[in-house]
Amino acid sequence: MKCLKERFFPYYCNSIIRAFLEKGSPQNALQTYKALLSSAILRPDHRTLVIVLKACSISSNLHAMMECHAKIIKAGLHYYMPLCASIFKLYLVHDHITDARHMLDVISRWDPDPVYGNLMLMGLFRNKEFDMAYHVFGKMPKRDLVSWNSMIEGCLWCSRPKVAFKLFRRMLDAGLEPDGFTFSTVFSACARVGALSHGRWAHQLMAEKQIELNHIIVSALIDMYAKCGRIEIARKIFDGIKRNNVSVWNSMITGLAIHGLGAQVFDVFSLMEKEGVAPDGITFVSILTACSHCGLVEECRQYFNAMRHNYLIEPKIEHYGAMVDTLARAGLLYEAYETIKTMAMEPDTVIWRALLSACRKHRQADLAETVIRHMAQGKQSGDYVLLSSIYSSAKQYRHAETVWRLMKEKGIRKNRGLSWVEMGSVLHQFKAGDRSHGESEAIYRVLDDLMGKAKAHGFAPVTELVTMDVLEEEKEENLQCHSEKLAVAYSVLKTSPGMEIRVSKNLRTCLDCHEWMKMVSKVLCKVILVRDRIRFHRFENGSCLCNDYW
Repeated sequence: MKCLKERFFPYYCNSIIRAFLEKGSPQNALQTYKALLSSAILRPDHRTLVIVLKACSISSNLHAMMECHAKIIKAGLHYYMPLCASIFKLYLVHDHITDARHMLDVISRWDPDPVYGNLMLMGLFRNKEFDMAYHVFGKMPKRDLVSWNSMIEGCLWCSRPKVAFKLFRRMLDAGLEPDGFTFSTVFSACARVGALSHGRWAHQLMAEKQIELNHIIVSALIDMYAKCGRIEIARKIFDGIKRNNVSVWNSMITGLAIHGLGAQVFDVFSLMEKEGVAPDGITFVSILTACSHCGLVEECRQYFNAMRHNYLIEPKIEHYGAMVDTLARAGLLYEAYETIKTMAMEPDTVIWRALLSACRKHRQADLAETVIRHMAQGKQSGDYVLLSSIYSSAKQYRHAETVWRLMKEKGIRKNRGLSWVEMGSVLHQFKAGDRSHGESEAIYRVLDDLMGKAKAHGFAPVTELVTMDVLEEEKEENLQCHSEKLAVAYSVLKTSPGMEIRVSKNLRTCLDCHEWMKMVSKVLCKVILVRDRIRFHRFENGSCLCNDYW
């Protein structure tokens, strides 16, 4: 009889704990478990611990889970797969990456199923742990399509688009068939750095494999061609497909906006209304951004009001940001400032940064100081650089140097300018002042030659952008080594006369580079297409499509 009780008693205890859990009371389930445990009534078995871990998961009780993990090890159950899997997932959810990785090692010895490795990859990428994710991926006993897709997407999250391209090719070499998600992610990677050749190749491959199109793939495809400078191809794709999903319209409108094609943005929006597709908040962010790029202040006000009153979309921080940017770029700095002060929510640093950037353009040092005070908690390196530049433009070099000294004291580094140019199937990256490229000597010779020709045709370096009180020659040398200039010089070195040059850049292009490229396009009779962080610039015959408004 005693043996029978010992046999069935854990079952009764488990039933009590499970009952609390099923009634939606995980805390009571854990309390009951602890009470039974402390009174020595219960000797937990693997079934008990599975229930307890589920209660820990539902209640997000990490401490109880760690106690349970210790009990599992003590009971010699640390190789029981359902328990290991539960612990692994809980550690991941709570971002205990090291513990989760240890559990993954345990699991992998007994179960090569890639599902656990895939979960680990997602957890690592969520924490921007790219190197560790790459290592885990390399150690996985088996990899499925989800594994490869997770890695390729993770490359985007961690700003490693070049690695994404390599992984995609490795995936194909490994014999795995990509799906629609794979292609949409690859298109996004191409869009990130303007890799048109890669994008075209992937597009052709997708067509060959007869991947069924959906709104996600089409949106990514339109976005890719638009951000690679081929807005006409993006429009052709848009005109040739079913457009019943708002994301497709948003991709097209956004693409037109970054090219500064305000009139076409409005035309597409009118077409959207005619076809009965309801716009969303993203649609209006793109429309307002187009207004900002084109200096259409009144139109911006009209669409902002229409969004609220006609479409009942309450403006979010992004909409206010675009509105402030439009006003500030147009020189209406104090109206922009008042708009910020009357916002329904707390302004973020992005909004203040838009106003700060306009303060530099319109040489409003006093307002810039006010803006910086408002940004006290969220300043980034670019904000300090902007303020320093404003002081330098006003010849207040002592204040500019104070800003740089403050950056040094706070350990804040200036974001380094990066530019990319694609030659064939190879993506070349350049940093400001970079001499690591294999053809650096030739690149700098071409750059010196271009600089001489540009000056001979009237180009004057905008040395006021240099925030140090040094000789003019030193300022010119500083400006000459910007990453987009190096990318253009390399493109001139490698392309035939008359061939278009395409450059992508991670930061906003500076006034000096903008003026220089206008002159170079005239001297070489070349079209130079530059996509910076804000928009596209098309330089041709000494002028830019932005009409110097950016």
